[in-house]
Amino acid sequence: MANRYENNKQDEYAYFLVKEDKPLLEFLLETVTHESHTKIKATLRGRGIKVDGKTVSQFDYPLKPGMKVAVSKRKRDGMQLKSRYVRLVYEDRYLVVIEKNVGILSMAAGHSSLNVKNVLNDYFHKSRQRCTAHVVHRLDRDTSGLMVYAKDMETEQILEHNWHDIVYDRRYVAVVSGEMEDDSGTITSWLKDNKAYITYSSPVDNGGKYAVTHFRTLARTTEHSLVEYSLETGRKNQIRVHSADMGHPVCGDVKYGNGDDPLHRLCLHAYVLCFRHPVTGERMEFETPIPATFKRLF
Repeated sequence: MANRYENNKQDEYAYFLVKEDKPLLEFLLETVTHESHTKIKATLRGRGIKVDGKTVSQFDYPLKPGMKVAVSKRKRDGMQLKSRYVRLVYEDRYLVVIEKNVGILSMAAGHSSLNVKNVLNDYFHKSRQRCTAHVVHRLDRDTSGLMVYAKDMETEQILEHNWHDIVYDRRYVAVVSGEMEDDSGTITSWLKDNKAYITYSSPVDNGGKYAVTHFRTLARTTEHSLVEYSLETGRKNQIRVHSADMGHPVCGDVKYGNGDDPLHRLCLHAYVLCFRHPVTGERMEFETPIPATFKRLF
C-alpha cells in the first residue's frame, strides 16, 4: 500500500509514495480514498497530477516503486465549459487547450457565429475572467481534435511567432479510402491555392509553399486504412491533399475525396498536441483517444 508523506497544509499538493508497479490511474483510485473517482479522473485530465515532479495526464502511465506522486488539492470545479462542440482539456492563466468537435469553425468567418472563439469568450465571460480567446492555429470546420488558444495578446504573439520551435509533436489520425500499400513514408510537394480556394499539389515548385507530411499505417482492411500523420509543415489542407496524392483520400472529404464516406463525416482528427509552454517553458503533452467510430471500421 502507498503511504502519504510530508503533507504540508500550506502546500498545494498531497504526496504519496509508490510501493509497487502500477498504472497511474489505478494507483490514484486505490490511494486517494478521500476523493470520488470522477474528481480523481478530472484532476488527472486537468493536469493536476505530478510524478517525480513532472506533470503527467496519461492514465496508464507506469509507476515504479520509489516514485513520488503529487495530487493537486486545488478545487477545479468552478464554472464548467458546457458545449456539445467544445471540450475543455486544460486551462491556466495564459492559455486553454480544447478538443473541437466536427461542425464548428475555429474562428468567425463571414456570417457564421458558431465558432470556438465565441464559445470560449462566452465561457470566459460567464466565469468572470477578464480575457479573450486568441486564435493561434486552425482546424477545418469538419476536422475534430486538439487546439490551443491564447488568453492574451502577449501569449498569442509568442505562440504565433515561435510555433515551429514551440510545438514539437503534432499528429493526426485519419480513415482513408482503400488499402494502404506502405507501412510508413513521407510525402512532399508544393501546395498552392487557386482562385476557387482549391489547393493544388505539384512535385516541382509552382510558386506555392513546400509541404512535408510523414505517415504511418496503423490498421488496414481491403476497403479502408487507419493512418497516423505527423506534420513537418502546417500548410492549409496539407493532409487532405497529400492523402489524395497517394491515391488514398481521407474518407468523407467532399473537396479532395472520391465519394467514399463510411462515417458521414470528414474522417480526420488531431489527436496529439505537444508543445513547450510559451510562458513557463513546461512541456505540455496532450493526447485524445482515436475516435471510436474510426476504430470500429477495423
